[in-house]
Parts: sequence; structure tokens; C-alpha cells
Amino acid sequence: MDYNPGTTSLLDYGVVNTSIQETFTAIDRFEWQASDELRLMRDKGYYEDGGHKSFEAYCESELTKHGGYRRVKDLFAAKRVVDTLPEELRPHITKPSQTRSLLRLVKTPDKLEQAVAIAAKEKPFPTAADFAKAVQQVAPTKKRATKGENPKTQLCNSVTVLSPEHPRYGESGVIEADAPNRWQQIVTFPDGERLLVNNADLDAPSVPFPREQNYPPEYTEAIAQIKEQHQQELERLSNELRIGLKSEASDRAEEQAKEQIQSLQNLYKHQKEQNIQLQQRLDEMEGLRKLEIENQQLHQRIQELEHAVEERPSQQWGNTMTQQASKALNKQVKQALEKTIDLRSLAHEPPKENAQECLRLMGMALKNLASAMNNAQALEAAAIILGSEPTPTAIAYRAEQLEMLPQAVSEIRAVLAKPRCTWQEFWDVAQEYEVIKQDYWAELTTQETDLITALQNASSQPDTIGVGSIVSHADPYRTLYVERGEVVEDLGEELVVAWDCWKEQSKKTDRYFRDELRFWQPQ
Repeated sequence: MDYNPGTTSLLDYGVVNTSIQETFTAIDRFEWQASDELRLMRDKGYYEDGGHKSFEAYCESELTKHGGYRRVKDLFAAKRVVDTLPEELRPHITKPSQTRSLLRLVKTPDKLEQAVAIAAKEKPFPTAADFAKAVQQVAPTKKRATKGENPKTQLCNSVTVLSPEHPRYGESGVIEADAPNRWQQIVTFPDGERLLVNNADLDAPSVPFPREQNYPPEYTEAIAQIKEQHQQELERLSNELRIGLKSEASDRAEEQAKEQIQSLQNLYKHQKEQNIQLQQRLDEMEGLRKLEIENQQLHQRIQELEHAVEERPSQQWGNTMTQQASKALNKQVKQALEKTIDLRSLAHEPPKENAQECLRLMGMALKNLASAMNNAQALEAAAIILGSEPTPTAIAYRAEQLEMLPQAVSEIRAVLAKPRCTWQEFWDVAQEYEVIKQDYWAELTTQETDLITALQNASSQPDTIGVGSIVSHADPYRTLYVERGEVVEDLGEELVVAWDCWKEQSKKTDRYFRDELRFWQPQ
């Protein structure tokens, strides 16, 4: 077999070239695969099983020869750029190093897509320099320099990467653009790739780069989020404090107003009771005065009759027996009057009870008079005054009922005066005096009868949580389930509750939906 050098050389070239292409393809594919595996290691927390306290510690310990945590951050950033792009643009990015210039456009996906599309229009597989050029077209960086100060960056001919952890360790490049900040420089390497490199990783003796510590983009975003959350928390606490102070001032003003109103009501009630008592005394005095006049007239008439009998016994009465019978009859009338009531003693010391007591005494006096003289008209008068049937039994039963009236009115008023009186508490007392309901109802004031009616109406309606209700939280797993609070404001769908346990805290109220609350019950 003859040896042909040209043919063998062509064959070797094809084999080696194919192997090189497949090797680079595998390298790029494995880089993306490594990014996915690193993300799995971080998100699932597998590094803790290896005894590492954090993911960063794992990278610095296990991946030092591959670039450590800095290399991992670059892979994550590249993966973030690719995931932000639509499916049709992702194949144009073949390796993570091409995404460094695209990273600052991740927050603006439309500009990121535009930059990748511009770079892909010129070349099917753009280089890092092509992407950097497209990014500059879509979002050009602005030079920022203040008057009277040196620019943030200085240009020099050449710099060298001295950090062993950097992927470009040992390589040199040039600075051809202003730096975006005080801690980094844009370096263009001989292969055309432009990277953002920390000043601490560069060696340029002719240029004094600042050496302040620089934070990665992830830390910068986290710091910005923390600052924003801190500001929101300060605003929330300020609003809660303002609401708490306003609620406290409102509660204090409302309490003072309630005290003044209660004081005025008590004064009005006291004056009204005094006026009623004075009017009752005046009515009693007027009735006693009239009774005294009638009593005097009756005594005068009796004396006239006795005098007439003594002067003309023979003309008026047939014999001595008739005269003695008349005297005996007059004596019985006097005894009956003495048994009823002494109206003159009532004039000097009127009854200390109400007018009903005076009427009861008058009715009993007429009833005794009717019994002594067997007078049906006096019995009917007693029945009219006492409000019963004209029979001795009915009048006696009615008199016993009226004797209970002062005690009934006193006990009912004592119940109504209790704070937060309920219908059941009133009914427990009122049912004992149900037989004289009309009598004690007439003795009560308008405010008292209105309060009784309101209590009865409230007892017939279902309880609904509203302003003034004493509530607790409905969730038994909340600490407020056993606490006591009062609904101070109705916002429609929500209610504002002031909790007793929060009185000493800055936050005193909170908002809840109605179904989140229940009526408070003492433990």
C-alpha cells in the first residue's frame, strides 16, 4: 500500500478539528450543567451535609481550584441572563463569559432582548465584545464627574489581573472607558472581551486605584431591599404610633365627655326627683287640707245634732228610749270614725310615701267606715279609690297589693341603675311584682320605661358585633383569643378593636374582619 502524505494530513485535520469542536461544545455544556448543579446544592442546602456552614464556605473550600465563590457567582449571573431571555435568543449565548456585559440589563428585559438581537444580527455566534458593543448601543453608560473633583476613573495603557481567583488571572488588558463606579474598571483584553474587574484585582503602578471594599450585585440588591424594608417598617411604626396617640386622645376626650354627660344627667335626675317629691307633698297637703275641712264640717254637724237632741227631746223623739238610742248611734259613728283615720294627724305629719300610699289610706278608711256603718256608698267609694271590685275581700286584696308598691319601685330602679343592665336581670325582679305591673309602671319615669322597652327589644334580636361590643379573637390558636377588647370603630367590612392588654403599648388598636371576632366571655 502506497503512502500518500497529503491524504493522511487531511484526514488527521478533520479528526482533530472535530474533536476540538466537540471538546469546546462539551466545555460550554458542562459549564451550564455546573450552574444547575450549584443552584441545586445551594437551594436544597446539601452543603450542610458536608459540614459546611454556608454555601459560600462550601465554594471556597471545595471549588478553590475552579475559581471559588467568585466563579460560582459569575455562573449564577450568566444563568440569570439566559433565563431572562426568550427561547429564540438563548442559543446565541454559548458560554457564561459572554454574559458579563449583559448582566446590567437583566432588570430591563426589553433592553436585554434588544442588545442580544443586535449582536446576533451581525454574527450568528457573537463574542463577548460583540455583546458589550450592543449593550453600549442600547444603554450607553454616562460619564459622571462633579465639578471640582477628580473623575472616578483614570485611563492607563495597561493593567494586569493579579487575583488568582479571577478567571483572567495573569492576563493583561487596557482601560479604554470611564469606570462605572469607584471600585471597578472596564478592562478590554487582547481577545476583544471587555470585563468589569474590581480595582483590588488589578495591578497598575502608574494609576492609584481606590481599594475600598466592593459588594457583589446580589449583596447590593439585598442591601437595597433591606433599606427599603427598614424604611417601610419605620413608616408603619410611625403610622401605628400616630393612630395610637390619636385613639388615646379620642378615648380620653370621649371619657371626659361621658363623665360630664353623666354628671349632668345625675344632676337633672336629682332635681327632677326633688321636683316630683315637692309636687307630691303639695298634692298631699292640698288633699289633707280638703279632708280636714270636711272632717271639721262633719264634727260640727254631729255637735249640732247632739245639741238639738238635748234641747228638744220631747218634740223630736217620742220618749227617753228613743233619745238613748240616738245617743248610742252617735257614739257608734264616732267610734267608726276613730277606727278609720285621724285626718288632723295627717295634716301635721303627711305620709312619707308617694301619693298612692295616701290614696290607699283613704280607701282603707272608707272601707272601715263602710264596714262599721254598713254603708254601701262608702264601700263603692273605697273601691273606686283603690281600683277594685266593691266587695270587702277585693278591697282588702287590693290594699295588700298596694302595700308592695314602694318596695317594687325601689327594687326595679336599683336594677335599672346597674351598668350594662340586661333584660334577664330586670325580668328576674319584675316577675315578682307582675300583679301590680300597671301600678309600678305609672311610678317609673319616661327614661326608665324607655330603657325597659329597649332591653326587651334587644333580648329578642340576635347579637351582632358592632361599635361598643366586647369581643375576643375567634381563632383559638391566637393569643388574643382569651383577651378582652372593645370595638371602637366600624369601617364597613372591617372593625377597629382596642385591646385592654395593649393599653401600655404603642400599638393599641388593630383592624379585623367581623368573622374574625367573637363576643368576649370571662374565663
